[in-house]
Amino acid sequence: MKFFTDENLLLAEEIIGRYPKPRSAMIPLLHLAQEQEGWVTDEAMAEIAELVGTTSAEVLGTCSFYEMFKRHPVGKYVINICTTMSCALMGAGDLMKHAELRLGVKSGSTTADGMFTLEGAECQAACTEAPCLQVNYRHQYKVTANQFDALVEELGSSDHEVPEHGVLSQVRQHIPEDRFVGVVPPEDVTTAPVWLNDNGSDQ
Repeated sequence: MKFFTDENLLLAEEIIGRYPKPRSAMIPLLHLAQEQEGWVTDEAMAEIAELVGTTSAEVLGTCSFYEMFKRHPVGKYVINICTTMSCALMGAGDLMKHAELRLGVKSGSTTADGMFTLEGAECQAACTEAPCLQVNYRHQYKVTANQFDALVEELGSSDHEVPEHGVLSQVRQHIPEDRFVGVVPPEDVTTAPVWLNDNGSDQ
């Protein structure tokens, strides 16, 4: 039984076509699978393996390496509160306790209605904006308890711009044909890409 919808299967084949080696498309295909289902299922990994010519074990190895890929169902909104040094010094521990009380779940859990998953996270590269968090990997900076409550209320309404978990981007990548590097294995490349001029600088 196939995993990808007909539409996403066409998109998967397009994505694979951008790369000189099909296995190079594994991470974009994992994102596509997570966008379709909200998490990466065993069926998705099996189909990705078949599409790129590798094993399910190798796809699992890649999927399990990255925290952003979830291998179990999560909430519509995944809230990751940074718990590392800068944020910890600026009150991330208190923010996490408040979030647990506000949502009624412990870190690592999902609310009964399936709306929110609360997690601690390693550094989110916004140390000057501590304490920070991400909602579906979109940053929120210098978050107070009151701001967290307001964020939860906003996410519970229709008046927000955060897409559901799994949506990596709201703008699909498109590469014009005249900007293709070329789907040639690196070891077989003998000339510069067509979008470079004779002296090797960008046009």
